[in-house]
Order: sequence, then C-alpha cells, then structure tokens
Amino acid sequence: MISYFCIRLLALPLQWVPLSWIRSLGNFFGGLLFYLVPHWRKRVLSNLSLATGLFLSEEEKLRVAKASFQNLAIVCLEYPRLWSEKKLSSSIVCVNPDAVQKIYDQGKGVVFFCGHLSNWEVLFLEGNTRMCGIAAGKPIRNERLYRWIVAIREKYGGKIVAQSAVMKEGIRTLRRGGFVGIVGDQAMPSSGYSFPFLGRRAWTSTAPALLSYRTGSPLVVTWSKRTPQGYQIFRSDPIWPNRALPPEQEIPRMMDRSLEIFEAAVRSSPGEWLWQHNRWKQQTPARVYKRFRHDAVALFLPPNPEAFLPHLSTLRKIYPLEFLFLAAPTSCQGQDLSFVDELFFYRQPSDLFLNDQRCKLIFNFSGHAALKRHYLRRSALEVIDLPLLQKLAKLPKETDLSMLFYRALCRGPHA
Repeated sequence: MISYFCIRLLALPLQWVPLSWIRSLGNFFGGLLFYLVPHWRKRVLSNLSLATGLFLSEEEKLRVAKASFQNLAIVCLEYPRLWSEKKLSSSIVCVNPDAVQKIYDQGKGVVFFCGHLSNWEVLFLEGNTRMCGIAAGKPIRNERLYRWIVAIREKYGGKIVAQSAVMKEGIRTLRRGGFVGIVGDQAMPSSGYSFPFLGRRAWTSTAPALLSYRTGSPLVVTWSKRTPQGYQIFRSDPIWPNRALPPEQEIPRMMDRSLEIFEAAVRSSPGEWLWQHNRWKQQTPARVYKRFRHDAVALFLPPNPEAFLPHLSTLRKIYPLEFLFLAAPTSCQGQDLSFVDELFFYRQPSDLFLNDQRCKLIFNFSGHAALKRHYLRRSALEVIDLPLLQKLAKLPKETDLSMLFYRALCRGPHA
C-alpha cells in the first residue's frame, strides 16, 4: 500500500508536464537503469546478441540496449498522462484505420495481435475511441497499482480480462462484433508453436489465430511508433482465416504471417522493443529450476577433458532446445560433438577470453578462475565451476558429472 501511494504521489506532477519533458525524464532515468541494473542489462545484451537476424555490431547493440531502457522508462512515466488526458487525438494518431473500421462497421469482429513495441498501452486506448473491445491483461504483484493501470486502460469503455478467460470472453466479444486485443510477443514454451523470430526459435501463444479461426474474424497486426508529437499507430492488412483448411494447418500459417509483420516492425525500431523479456525461453519451469532456466548456455572444458567428454550429452538432455556453446581444447577435434550448436577449439587458456555476450549461464570447468570475472562483466548471470556444481547437487565429490548435472539443475526424477 505504501509503495502504491508513493508512486501515485510521485506521478502526480507528470499529469500536467509537457510530453517533451516526460521524454527527457524517461531518457535520463532509462539511461540510469541501463547502468544501475546489471541483471536487466545483461539480459538485454544477451538477447540482442542472440537475435542474429538483426545483424547488429557491438556498438549498435549497446545503443539499442540503452534505448530499450529509455523506452521502458518513458512508457512508465506516461501512465499519469494517459490517466489525465481527455482527448488522445492530439498526440495519438492511427495512420491507416479505414480497412479495419470498415470491417467493424459491418458488424464483424476483429482480432488485434500486438507486442511490447514503443508504448503498447496506446493501442487499446486508441482502439476504444473507435470501437468496443476487450484485451487480455496479466496482473502485477502490487494489486492497487494494477487496479490503477486497469482503470487507465478501461477509461474509454474497453474491458481488461484475465489471460485465462481470453478465449471464452474473446469468442463472445467477436461474435457480437467487437474486437479482441492480445499482446503476443512473450515467450510461451508450453504453446507447442514456434517461429524463428529475429533468427532465433521463439515459442508463442496461438490464441490470436485460434480466435480468428473459430469465429471467422480477421487477424490484424498493430503496433505503435514514437514521434515528437506523440505516437503513430499502424495496422496491417487483415489476415483472413481459411476455415476450409484444418486448424493444424491454418493456425500456424496465420501466426507465421503475423509474426513476420511484427518482426518487420521491431526491425524498423529495435530500440523501442522490450528486450528485457526472455523472448527465447525454451522450456517451462517443470524440469529445470528457474535459477538455471536460461536460453543460452556455455560449457568450457579443461586442457585435459577426457573425464568430462562422456557426460557432455547430459547437458544437452537437460537443455534440449537451448543454444549450447562448447569451448574445448584442440585435442577434442575428431570427437563427435555434433549435439552442440556452436563449437570453439582453443589452443591455450587465453583463447577462452572471448568477447561473447550470448550465454547467460556458463559452466566453467576449464580450471581458469579468471574466466568467471570476465564473463560476469559481459552477459553471464551465473558462472558455475565444478566445486559449486558439487555443492548445488549436495552429493559427494566422487559422484559422476551426469548425476551432478541432474541433481543440481533439475526438479523431480533424474534420468
């Protein structure tokens, strides 16, 4: 309760200050967050390094990462303004509303697919000034703060529904001729559907396409872009479902097309996307403990790796879909190491000090202790050596490496 009132009190002046001031404050505080929150900074830089489809240089990654923090800060600082502003038309403009408006005016429902690009809140607000609709919302821990955010989102008559109810409420709304908005760019490893988003496998909810297919409503991708005056909103051409085809064929097609369009929007303005999210998360919490559930893992072997080689495939079993990087001595050339995604052979320990920011979790069995500090200064969130692995597993030192991996990293039965 105290935190809520403090936030509301601090946010009060922001209701009346010019938009340019909010942007300047957001750039300042976002820049501070970039330097003062290393956990988030590492995640962002790792995600940018994993997004091979962006083809960014190291300098560009730093620039985009900082811009992403600034964008997030601006979004947070704009909530009071969205709460107090009476008319959005002066600062939020939909560039191409006609095609969707025509569908809505004919009494047909529309499914909007969007993501965390620029200020995603303006999409639902602007949409409800033209149409009546609902959107799925995920609560935050501060209940009072979330109720205020929901009140902002619903100020023009829209309704926020729980994610668990979006299918039921969505079908009902679409059949009445309303619209449904779904923010669908977050990782959902349990969905069963993936798309190579920005060059990396991304698991995504199929709810937008499923709603479209079940109701015959078109699927429209929408996103916003920040301008000096406010925001521009863009909408794709409608993606109509072909209900003559089976859902297992048509739903992936619609999702593929939607993500292609949204990917292009992210490419055009990567600094305005929410890179702080683990977009390429590959598995649910059911198997690997959250602490070790990372999308990119590295393993560094010692100069004499013979004792480790029989157990390397165990790490792939634990991380079957994650990006797996292996650094091994040249003596391993000729070994079958095809289960890793990327292989690096080193001649001397100094070769291991790479300028690589992809891997968030590193197993350092090289015997070179200085590697820990080197990679923690980059994007590694945790570096585990053999003594720490034994401690985490709570097993005797004589236990074989495969059992150590399972006991330290995994839940439940080990195989």
